Amino acid sequence: MKVVFTLVLCYLGMTVAIRGRDEFNLIIPYVKFSRYDQVQQNIILDTSVIIDGRVIDLCQTKFIEGRLVIPQFVLKELQQVADSADSLKRNRGRRGLEILKKLQDLQRVDIKIHDEEFPEVPEVDGKLVKLAKVMDGRVLTNDYNLNKVAELQGVTVLNINDLANALKPVVLPGEVMEVKVVKEGKEYNQGVAYLDDGTMVVVEDARRFIGQKVQVTVTSVLQTSAGRMIFGKKDSAPYYRDNRRGKNNGNSSNQ
Repeated sequence: MKVVFTLVLCYLGMTVAIRGRDEFNLIIPYVKFSRYDQVQQNIILDTSVIIDGRVIDLCQTKFIEGRLVIPQFVLKELQQVADSADSLKRNRGRRGLEILKKLQDLQRVDIKIHDEEFPEVPEVDGKLVKLAKVMDGRVLTNDYNLNKVAELQGVTVLNINDLANALKPVVLPGEVMEVKVVKEGKEYNQGVAYLDDGTMVVVEDARRFIGQKVQVTVTSVLQTSAGRMIFGKKDSAPYYRDNRRGKNNGNSSNQ
């Protein structure tokens, strides 16, 4: 018994020394080491948020505090996407690898590659949720489905789309904006445009104006965790919002 007890303690001591506190939690999940004077928050990145790239801006503005954890299975998924025969997927995968390189080059950003694979869990989203539970960390993502799955299992999620939506200037129905129609929409005679921040603008009766800039009157705004969509119709009047407001103010003053 003494020999067995000694070997077990030696093994656990070597694990803590070589692999670290978080991997020790994988061996004995209910035993966790923590310091009361300093607690380091683990933020686990998924594939979509790496490819998105806005995590670099968050790190540079110091809105994220803690250690960024890159799971090994996320790296493998990025590599598979980068080696895809589809050119669009291949470019997205390579962009993700470039973003990781830029993150490593940032100063004062603590990044760790986590080696645990969780072979018993087939889905990458499931692996991320389980790793977050084991490490008592949070998941940084912009994937709507992963957001919901993680919340159902009690894992804290940092959704970049939610943050972006909270910081966007509010667009109210009735306002006028100028956009460039780039493609046709799903419904008949619709045109689709995009704002500088990537927000989709669906314009009624604008299919024939593809490739042109048009004035659009906002009719409604749909905001979800997956992003924001603006619906509007082509404005027949050739003036801007400021001019319209000026005229309205003038009319009201005359009245």
